[in-house]
Amino acid sequence: MSVSFHLRRYTDADEDASIALWLETWRQAYPSIDFDARVDWWRNRWRSELVPVADIVVAEQDGALVGFVTMDRTGYLDQLVVSPAQWGSSVSRELVDEAKRLSPDGVTLKVNADNFRAIRFYERNGFVRTGEEVNSSGRAVLIMAWTT
Repeated sequence: MSVSFHLRRYTDADEDASIALWLETWRQAYPSIDFDARVDWWRNRWRSELVPVADIVVAEQDGALVGFVTMDRTGYLDQLVVSPAQWGSSVSRELVDEAKRLSPDGVTLKVNADNFRAIRFYERNGFVRTGEEVNSSGRAVLIMAWTT
């Protein structure tokens, strides 16, 4: 699948589109969870925990946000969000490559242990499992890392 898009740095004007994309993506990934009820929590977390400390790169196609990745200065990839319409395209890979460029000494992340599609994606892109834990929602997560 050939997709024409470009990567650029996040701006404050991208907030609403980023929140909407997060909601659309998580609704698709976990339809049994009411993510609409979590939007206010997510917007607060976005504004207070991610935007102030993360490098955020967005993927844009025809003026619309189709993905983003957040990387903090420790090499932690907190969010990789790609529109379900772009799943299977090169958008996710390009965003992960950008994360690796931003943190050339290594990237770590956490992924829900039951998100098999995402786990396979990360493994195909050079990440290995380095641990497990339970997140604040009580879900099992895998800790994964990429190093040069």
